[in-house]
Amino acid sequence: MSNDSCNNDYSGHDDCIYGAAQAEQVAATNPTAIVQALQSAGYQAKLGKDGTNDPLIRSSSSGKAFQVYFYGCTKNIACKSVQFSASYDDGKPPLSRINEWNASKRWGQAFTQDSGSARIQMDVDLEQGGMSTALFVDNLEYWVATMASFEKFIAED
Repeated sequence: MSNDSCNNDYSGHDDCIYGAAQAEQVAATNPTAIVQALQSAGYQAKLGKDGTNDPLIRSSSSGKAFQVYFYGCTKNIACKSVQFSASYDDGKPPLSRINEWNASKRWGQAFTQDSGSARIQMDVDLEQGGMSTALFVDNLEYWVATMASFEKFIAED
């Protein structure tokens, strides 16, 4: 017998709790939960505000800073999604190189900024109740791996 509790009335609706992962949700409506998820995965995380007073988390991986921006916010709260983002001022890859990245990689959208520096970002949709902490950390690990891959890619130019 499972430790999960379930009250199924066989009407097509059930009130089930399927273990701890169900209760530990990460959502853009709760920036503190995202900070805690980052920290529990071994990353530093500092919660602040961006230029429009929406939440902003600053973190880093292997010495490279990245930010977690919040989008779809109503009155600077009740946000719907987040975006991992990092800028690279070392070397300024040509647009053709950025296009090569975008055409060949699934994770992480790259572009050049007006200054010519490179930027990479990855969106995570957290609407409709968010996702489990474990799945969020999995997305975080994809982001960290994407950053490392992008750093190598632009260094080859």
